Amino acid sequence: MDFKDYYQILGVSPDADNKAIKKAYQALAKKYHPDLNQGDKASEEKFKEINEAYQAISDPAKRQKYDDLRANYQQWQSHGGRGNSFDWSAWQESPGSNRYTRTMTPEEFAETFGDRGFGSDAGRGMGGFSDFFSSIFGMGAGYADDSDDYYSDRIRRPQAGRDIEGEISITLEEAYHGTKRMIEVGGRRIEATVPKGIKHNNKIRLSGQGQAGAKNGNKGDLLLTVKIIPHPVYTRDGDDLSANIEIDFFKAVLGGEARVKTLGEDISIKIPPRTQTGKSFRLRGKGMPILNKPGHFGDFYAKITLVLPEEMSEKEMSTLQELSQERNT
Repeated sequence: MDFKDYYQILGVSPDADNKAIKKAYQALAKKYHPDLNQGDKASEEKFKEINEAYQAISDPAKRQKYDDLRANYQQWQSHGGRGNSFDWSAWQESPGSNRYTRTMTPEEFAETFGDRGFGSDAGRGMGGFSDFFSSIFGMGAGYADDSDDYYSDRIRRPQAGRDIEGEISITLEEAYHGTKRMIEVGGRRIEATVPKGIKHNNKIRLSGQGQAGAKNGNKGDLLLTVKIIPHPVYTRDGDDLSANIEIDFFKAVLGGEARVKTLGEDISIKIPPRTQTGKSFRLRGKGMPILNKPGHFGDFYAKITLVLPEEMSEKEMSTLQELSQERNT
């Protein structure tokens, strides 16, 4: 039979403490659980191997025996030992021995796999130990068998279906006014309501629209991540909006009024004389709706951008030249 390096299988060092071993096992068990990799025989075998490794080194008595065997096996290898000539007899258990049997406790099961549990028989992954393990620790060693009432109860218990995740894209205008989207999931058409004020990367949860549960368990949920398409005019910062407002040279110097188009309405603002480009005017309550707070809005910032006239008469140019000369003198 072949020697198995259980520390290498779990990805921990031989001097790792029980906490590190347990953490590594839990991460690998969740990753390779057959219920999450249905039909994948490689994952099923990996899951069994992980359970075997944890069974071997999580229990102090088994770990001490395994460490002794491992040290002797490595010493034998370092002296040129090859093939199947290693003498296993000093570490072998008698056939059918249960001396090292330990059942997974309810707390260990819940901590590893969560409250939902897993339902397939393949997911148990607690049997089918290798010849190496059975020879060293006994044929009856294992975490659970058919008499494990806790495990059997979890198999019979209704299990919720998995959540499904998706993504939708909307415009900033749709985020302002709210919108709806028709989503197709597994041949079903589902209407999703997007609330006013939703932000980029916010999620919408549609309860009961995920995968079906097992054994009359509840359906999972549908989680939609909302992506807001960048707007060519408006910039969003939280619940506030900002935009550049173009005014000409004369209005910037002499003052006047400018029209500001927000997502909700058009507003006139007063431009005082000698307004510099880059100056911002704050319009309170004219920004984005605040999510789940009806009637509440962020602010809008109108940032002045100076635009020179494309065409000017000779008289206008002459007048400006005279003004320029006067200022320079």
